[in-house]
Amino acid sequence: MLKHLVVAIDGPAGAGKSTIARRVAAKMGFVYIDTGAMYRAVALWALRQNVDLSEAGRLEELAQAARIEFAPGASGVLLNGADVTEAIRSPEISQAASRVSSIPGVRKALVEKQREMGARQSVVMEGRDIGSVVFPDAGVKVFLDADPAERTLRRARELEQQGETVRAEEVAEQILERDQRDRTRAAAPLVQAPGAVYLDTTRLTLDQVEAVILNLIRKSLR
Repeated sequence: MLKHLVVAIDGPAGAGKSTIARRVAAKMGFVYIDTGAMYRAVALWALRQNVDLSEAGRLEELAQAARIEFAPGASGVLLNGADVTEAIRSPEISQAASRVSSIPGVRKALVEKQREMGARQSVVMEGRDIGSVVFPDAGVKVFLDADPAERTLRRARELEQQGETVRAEEVAEQILERDQRDRTRAAAPLVQAPGAVYLDTTRLTLDQVEAVILNLIRKSLR
């Protein structure tokens, strides 16, 4: 019997990874880990330190030194002891994080931190390379997807809820750019991991998506 279970949820921006991962973790009593928030935190730190995003060596140093924690029972993110939950969600940080995440040294440093987290407890971990790179032997692997128009709508709603003024065209362009960068980067590109269950969420409710994943988890625990 597995001591800890890792549930790996991957997919492109706007597919619903964060929302579903939080819900599933809460239902199962697992720890929710948003790996994208870790890259965002490094990007935020770099910008605050006036580090150019082309300085790969310096960014790797920041990734290694960063103390990133997830607030218990919530989706909060702490960077070196400070709450950066809201600060890392701006469009500027989203784009910076995508650039930072393409640097092999940064990915290596954060993957090590992610593996340490998964080794300590049962987790629901979401990102873009969890099932393919971070935990290729995860007990449950899911690849969430949705058509680009739906992903744009979801992302725009999320930004509006955060008080941002957005234009659908700009959000669509950002998602297209993010998809292209994530799928073509040399270090751990976004792919459906071997053995991952593909789930198109375009026309599914949150309850339906959650039910599918919970069923996969319960099967793996038998």
